[in-house]
Amino acid sequence: MKTPKTLFLAWQDPISRYWFSIGRLTFDGGVYQFVYTQGVKEAEEKCAFKPLSSFPRLEQVYSSTQLFPVFANRLMSPARPDYSNFIKWLNILNEQNDPMAILARSGGERETDTLAVFPCSEVDEQGQYHLYFFSHGLQHLPSSAIERINQFEHGEKLWLAHEFQNPYDSQALILNTSDHYIVGYCPRYLLAEVFELLRRNSKLEVRVERVNKPPTPLQFRLLCKMSVDVIDDFRPFSTRQYQPLIARVNAS
Repeated sequence: MKTPKTLFLAWQDPISRYWFSIGRLTFDGGVYQFVYTQGVKEAEEKCAFKPLSSFPRLEQVYSSTQLFPVFANRLMSPARPDYSNFIKWLNILNEQNDPMAILARSGGERETDTLAVFPCSEVDEQGQYHLYFFSHGLQHLPSSAIERINQFEHGEKLWLAHEFQNPYDSQALILNTSDHYIVGYCPRYLLAEVFELLRRNSKLEVRVERVNKPPTPLQFRLLCKMSVDVIDDFRPFSTRQYQPLIARVNAS
């Protein structure tokens, strides 16, 4: 895994349950920098988003040699007895001491708030972008689907399908197997970007990266890898909602 230099911060409105990309965290090897992105304006207009207490001013560049608490608090303490297992679940043994890598893979979600973290993809030597995520919604699946997940092999192919009639989210993308099992959902905060990738490139594919067997919590049970070929000059996460709200800021 290549350690990401840029992470995005997503916020979920607790009432509508809609997700918005609201901020960007970068690290140049010495300094962390956080800025709000253009997506925060949509969150303000549609769901009355208020600035985070850690970053009270929307049009400001925040810099620190230490990881900001709003992100650091999403990291599991290495002192916890299950920390080594947690790193194995994330499949990042070579980057186990890198907070950016841990946040990128874990998503940093907590039950006590409505924030999540995801990485900005970078092109690899083969000319592909890769995006890793844990399948969501496993707690709502029947036991037969969980058993099917537990039997997955590394590299097994999965298919994305648009669940138009989902009463909770008409944009939901489900993950299917070749033998017609539904094995979870693509994270909601990634949907806008995944739909854009699907629209631009039919060669997008999703495969099983790792299955963490019971008693691993369901939220870390199925790690997926999404891959897409580079086409023309398109770059993932380059649309307006991911751009800094303030103009005078270092590029990612």
